[in-house]
Amino acid sequence: MQNKKVLVFLAKAFETMEFCVFIDILGWARVDYGHNLLVDTCGFTEKVISTFNIPVTVDKTIGEINVDEYDALAIPGGFEEFGFYEEAYNERFLELIKEFDAKGKIIATVCTGALPLGKSGVLKNRKATTYHLNNGYRQKELKEFGANVVNERIVVDGNIITSYCPETAPSVAFELLKMLTSEEDMSVIKKAMGFEEEEFIIQKNINKKV
Repeated sequence: MQNKKVLVFLAKAFETMEFCVFIDILGWARVDYGHNLLVDTCGFTEKVISTFNIPVTVDKTIGEINVDEYDALAIPGGFEEFGFYEEAYNERFLELIKEFDAKGKIIATVCTGALPLGKSGVLKNRKATTYHLNNGYRQKELKEFGANVVNERIVVDGNIITSYCPETAPSVAFELLKMLTSEEDMSVIKKAMGFEEEEFIIQKNINKKV
């Protein structure tokens, strides 16, 4: 089985919840189910500080990245109050996004991770979403970049996955896993991690209330 590599890019002030799902879900697929899915973390500096001041030491810095080595790019969102857009909107990162898209590689984002895609121009006239609460002000920003904004949890347009809040992070990672493997393989791993069981319990409780 051929190796596939995913680059998880951590801009300053990324959200740890939106980052860790890619590590864990792809890790389960690799360690317990034999999928050759390798993950590199990346940032502008060797140590990146998250929104809530958790430091993460990354595998590579942006200057070391050769896009041809990767099959996908994953981008967690982050908080403006902690400086997320200082790096998320950096021209070097926007160029990296454009190169991934130009080569038809998968780009998976969570929440405000879609906004640098919009800023880069790759979402122009394409369906996408981003953080939807607080009167949808982030979705309005995304629309200003030329995206066709859809107010749904997960939006897939070709090679690009976007989502609308932190709650969606595991769903984005599973969608990425599906695109890297198959729907059947993804479902096996999702069930092994307990997600399908959780969905069943939630639905059962909803039905009881009805």
